[in-house]
Amino acid sequence: MSKETDRFVEIVKTNDHIVFFGGAGVSTESGIPDFRSVDGLYNQQYDYPPETILSHSFYRRNPEEFYRFYHNKMLFPDAQPNAAHRMLARLEEMGKLDAVITQNIDGLHQAAGSKKVFELHGSVLRNYCEDCHAFYDLSHIMNTKGAPRCDKCGGPVKPDVVLYEEGLDQNTINGAVAAIRQANVLIIGGTSLAVYPAAGLIDYFQGDHLIVINMSPTPRDRYADLCIQEPIGRVFSSLENAL
Repeated sequence: MSKETDRFVEIVKTNDHIVFFGGAGVSTESGIPDFRSVDGLYNQQYDYPPETILSHSFYRRNPEEFYRFYHNKMLFPDAQPNAAHRMLARLEEMGKLDAVITQNIDGLHQAAGSKKVFELHGSVLRNYCEDCHAFYDLSHIMNTKGAPRCDKCGGPVKPDVVLYEEGLDQNTINGAVAAIRQANVLIIGGTSLAVYPAAGLIDYFQGDHLIVINMSPTPRDRYADLCIQEPIGRVFSSLENAL
């Protein structure tokens, strides 16, 4: 292990009230790509950049094209939790981790066993009719061609994900802020902290140890006690025999 990873292990071993704040880099090791890094590939198939297609106004104007992109680029039903997901669930079970706050929409933290998860941007696993609010799971969306309609009332079915131009759920924000405020250790992992307002939640941290695990620099590196530029799964795997 590197000296940074050794320090990470020591902090986690000797502290409780840990909170994890994660982004797309947590799930790339499960085979889910970060769409911001491959815009060039998308432009070969689509007439608009991902940020446009995944906006509320585009969804309203062109739901068929929205769902074509959504099916091809946002849904990974066969993805499995990786070492980071599994270790975070174990830390929660041990009573050391208070909460996971994620910008991801893939549900892999819960699949690994995490219970207290604040999904800032929603989840592809939940879908609702916009008229009668009937619930539809991921398999229903996967098995529907084009823009899905409600079996009960015929209304449009929308993923429970936060699109560009939409606000975050206030209850989710409140829960995440409370967890960060009460944390003794905040671990930021797999995120460039470029997406707001989610990234701004870090400002509420008042604890002892700020740790950043990311393959590229982030705006918070200069405030961190520890920065680790290594694959997040490998970093969390270092805890396997230490706890």
